[in-house]
Amino acid sequence: MSSADHGSRRAALRAQIRERGLDAMLVTDLLNIRYLTGFTGSSAALVVDARDTADSEDRTVICTDGRYLTQVAAQVPDLPSLIDRAGAAALVRGLSAAPVSRVGFESHVVTVDNLSGWQSTAPDLEFVRTPGTVEQLRMVKDEHEIGLLRRACTVADLALAVLVERGGLRPGRTEREVGRELEFLMLEHGADGISFETIVAAGANSAIPHHRPTAAVLATGDFVKLDFGAQVGGYHSDMTRTYVLGVAADWQREVYDLVARSQAAGCAALAPGVEVSAVDAAARSVIADAGHGELFLHGLGHGVGLEIHEAPGIGALGTGTLLCGAVVTVEPGVYFSGRGGVRIEDTLVVREQEPELLTLTSKDFVIV
Repeated sequence: MSSADHGSRRAALRAQIRERGLDAMLVTDLLNIRYLTGFTGSSAALVVDARDTADSEDRTVICTDGRYLTQVAAQVPDLPSLIDRAGAAALVRGLSAAPVSRVGFESHVVTVDNLSGWQSTAPDLEFVRTPGTVEQLRMVKDEHEIGLLRRACTVADLALAVLVERGGLRPGRTEREVGRELEFLMLEHGADGISFETIVAAGANSAIPHHRPTAAVLATGDFVKLDFGAQVGGYHSDMTRTYVLGVAADWQREVYDLVARSQAAGCAALAPGVEVSAVDAAARSVIADAGHGELFLHGLGHGVGLEIHEAPGIGALGTGTLLCGAVVTVEPGVYFSGRGGVRIEDTLVVREQEPELLTLTSKDFVIV
């Protein structure tokens, strides 16, 4: 990604800062710094100058420590850099000497002690809470970001296909063995890392939405729920598929069909301008009408990008509308405690016409 693209993101942030009557914003969340600059180190802070002058970009400064002297020069060649272990505090000292008065900060990630220290360092500055400002920009992905997300989803699709084709899902294996193999296959097919600890849940464990793999042994007749993702270029994929081992009972076919219909309804509801709560309702009503509404235990989905869970949240209590270019999951589930459960999840891009499906593994009812 070019420096110009990161510059356009900073320009969009400046517009938001100005609308709030602020002179600058102090960004301390590392993922937000990566989004705005391309810097991937583990220590950084960024001041985005928002004053409406020609040199506002020149007064935007990234600060890191000496470990990243070479890296910051290579990854952020278009911004001045400050090398100082004090990080954000060093940038605050610089702001206190500049003709600025109101500075935004990420109150959702800054500690009380950090803020108190800044206020002591620069008593003439007014620090204004600006939670979620950069995250709002991140909610709409550009085509470069969507390309990375598409690659991450392709890696996950390929890994699952190989796992199934070579008999990785079979009675006698443990949940942990399956999970480790699936993670290895994602790395083997090009992932930089995994999105999160892979969920493998067999038999009664499949009724636990976020079950962690154990030494439980897969058995004939089990539901096996796989929730996993690959990370490529910092961007995450997220997909869930549920299979049956060996032989399926009628109740398993019925609950799978119900969740599949719910998931299809949720995907069909994705469109720019639609309330996120309405998307949840489209999927949830299918399960509720079948008499199992109380067994759908979580929200319908979430945004995916530099984080595995980011805005927008899609749930009954969610607020706001979908934006074109948002990348979200749709993942309804029905869970019969002590018996088994089904979740089907895809990652999709909200488009003007119809959503673009990024996770392409079949959602047909499959017995392996």
